[in-house]
Parts: sequence; structure tokens; C-alpha cells
Amino acid sequence: MIRVREMNIEFYRHYADNLEAARRPAWLYNEMKPCGVNYNNTILARLYDTYHRLFRDYRQEAEDIVTRLGLDDSATVMDMGCGTGAFALHAAERYRTVHAVDVSAAMLRRTRRKARRMGLKNIEFHRGGFLTYDHRAEPVDAISTVAALHHLPDFWKLVGLQRLASMLKPGGRLFLFDVVFSFDVAEYERSIKRFVRKTTAQMGPSGQSESEIHVRDEYSTCGWIMEGLLEKAGFRVQTADYPDEFLAAYLCTRKNAMSRPGQISRDSAGVLGRNDRQTMDGTRADRK
Repeated sequence: MIRVREMNIEFYRHYADNLEAARRPAWLYNEMKPCGVNYNNTILARLYDTYHRLFRDYRQEAEDIVTRLGLDDSATVMDMGCGTGAFALHAAERYRTVHAVDVSAAMLRRTRRKARRMGLKNIEFHRGGFLTYDHRAEPVDAISTVAALHHLPDFWKLVGLQRLASMLKPGGRLFLFDVVFSFDVAEYERSIKRFVRKTTAQMGPSGQSESEIHVRDEYSTCGWIMEGLLEKAGFRVQTADYPDEFLAAYLCTRKNAMSRPGQISRDSAGVLGRNDRQTMDGTRADRK
């Protein structure tokens, strides 16, 4: 009976997605479609936590983000690509309001259930993503996005990041963590094999398939490109950390005056010029 009900939910969700997509411009990238593993599936959304808790400490990750953002309890924050609530649920215990945003209805349902069990009433849930979420509330103090931006091709990453900047107060902060390539491209085969082995060791057989699907079908980019996209989108990169050749974390602030579309600021041009001369060596960059 439960399986039949879930199948009906999935059918109507798919129907609603098609109706919503029909209202958008035909040229807009469809961020609602599965990219890599389809976590808009109710069963896979349940399994997400099971697999990821094998190698992740959600609370410690959230506390690290809270520390980096450096905000007090009056802040309003957004978790873009909130998934099953790894950051949003813990953030709700620390901040006045949390906007939890995700393209996956299944993930949002799971996060909402967890919030209900935890007695959290200061989370606002929104179905949408980098390209489609329409933020109608006041600009937020900070945005966190973890392992989500790689679902977009690079051009649409830039569009999505500009949209995030418009949702932030001037001087507001962005924390971005994602799969980002910083290995020497001449050694890409060896590096990718190391990535697959590491993920398999962390998650078991599902880790092998997920990492292979990620490299083949998803849109992770290079570190120097990501830094350029952030600067071009209206952010100043304060820190760029590359803990290994496949992961990166960026802490940014929104510039007071955002560049117009198609305009490259002097700072952005400098970043792009510097990075054109750099190799992907996995170093840490700190900026004033």
C-alpha cells in the first residue's frame, strides 16, 4: 500500500513539474531534471542520509559553516540546495529564520519531517533552485550552498551565482562547498581513479557508482574557473580552501555594487588574469 501511494505521489509530482516547466522560457536550463543520481526519488532521498552519514558528521559540518559565517542569532540565512537538511536544521537552532530551498520535492519532504520531529518552526521551505527560486522576502544575511552548484553547467553557474548575490544584503556572506577539480589536468585519469577509490571506501559499492556518475554526467568545474565565476557574479572571495584535489570551500562577501550583466569589474578581470597563469595545484588562497 505504501509503495502504491509513493508511486502515485511520484506520478503527480512529475506532472506538476511538467506544468511548471511549461511556464518558463523554453531556453532556460531545466534545473529540475535529474543530474547524476536522481534524488528527487522518494526512496533514494531516504537512502541519501544512510549513505552520507557513513562519512559525514552533519552537526560538525554545520557548526563549521556557522563559525565561518560569524553571524549572531538575529540573522536570516538561506540554505540553497538544502537536501535532507544537513545544514538547515542545525542553522535553525542558531538563527532567527532559515530559508531551505531545493529542487527535489522528495528531499524537502524529508527535511520538513525532520524539522517537525525536532520542533523547529523557523524554517521556511521553498521548492526551487539557483535558476528558479524567487526570493520574495527581505535580502538575507548569508547563504550556504553545499554540493549543489555542480548540477549546473558553467554558464548557468554564473547566472545562479548572480541570482544568489541579488538575494543577499550588501556585504552579506556566501559559503560554497562543492566538488571542484584542482588536480593537474595532465594526470586526470590517475586523479579520477583515486577519487573513485576514496568514495568507494567511504560509501561502499554505491560510492563507486555515484562518483563515476558524478565525473561522467555532472558539471564540476576547475578551481580557477570557480573563483572567476564568483568574482564575476558580484562576490569578493575571502578564502578559497582546497583540502584535496576534488573538494573546495569558498567564503565570500557580496560586493556593495554588483556588476551589470556582461560587465567585468577590475577585480574580476584581475582574478581571471591571475588564474589563467596558474595550474590547478590545490593550494589555499586567502584574500583581503
